[in-house]
Amino acid sequence: MSEQTAVQEQQVAKKTVIFEIQRQDTPDSKPYMERFEIPYRPNMNVISALMEIRRNPVNAEGKKTTPVNWDMNCLEEVCGACSMVINGRPRQSCTALVDQLTQPIRLEPMRTFPVVRDLVVDREFMFDSLKRVKAWIPIDGTYDLGEGPRMPERKRQWAYELSKCMTCGVCLEACPNVNDKSNFIGPALISQVRLFNSHPTGAMNKDERLETLMADGGIAECGSSQNCVVACPKGIPLTTSIAAMNRAATVQMFKNFFGSDHMVD
Repeated sequence: MSEQTAVQEQQVAKKTVIFEIQRQDTPDSKPYMERFEIPYRPNMNVISALMEIRRNPVNAEGKKTTPVNWDMNCLEEVCGACSMVINGRPRQSCTALVDQLTQPIRLEPMRTFPVVRDLVVDREFMFDSLKRVKAWIPIDGTYDLGEGPRMPERKRQWAYELSKCMTCGVCLEACPNVNDKSNFIGPALISQVRLFNSHPTGAMNKDERLETLMADGGIAECGSSQNCVVACPKGIPLTTSIAAMNRAATVQMFKNFFGSDHMVD
């Protein structure tokens, strides 16, 4: 090992990372901030830092504390479980690299959803909304139906982009229209309606999905702030989906108005 390499390793060993984490012991208790200082490691992300704090839960004042609670699963930005607000921005903590963040790194739970404990939130609202819009392709599984209808390759490719949604909740956190004074279904669910309505089999139930979007809390609640498309970790064209579903809902409204003959078009 060269002398320069040894010096660099010593410098890295002395570096620390400072975190300010919002803690909350129960859903009804008052939140408070707690500061932690942990040793720096190259290529450290927020999840690995939280693991270090959990391994040795001692705050920056040297006092023993309770381990920080947070959600995680895949660690590959696929499951969407580790969503939180990092330095004021909702994002996935598994892809948030410490070297790219300004210290102290502030971690907070997403406030769009009820806080369970610390950084853990309850995203049940999103999953219930998926049920509301019937985000599935209904088929009869009692017998083999054979191959389904094929989608043109070009359409399949953009449908795949919509299918990347992780139900992570980041777009809802970024959206100013999703709050405790609104029941707006949110951009992710509108995009999922577009995905399932575009499928040859899913299109059989597109009227039902559009009716849900036209109801209270649906697409009319969108304020077109476009925060969602900027925040989405998967780069899903959410605003394009919202515009497409706005047009589809308008067509559906006229079909409803002019009667049943037009409902089969």
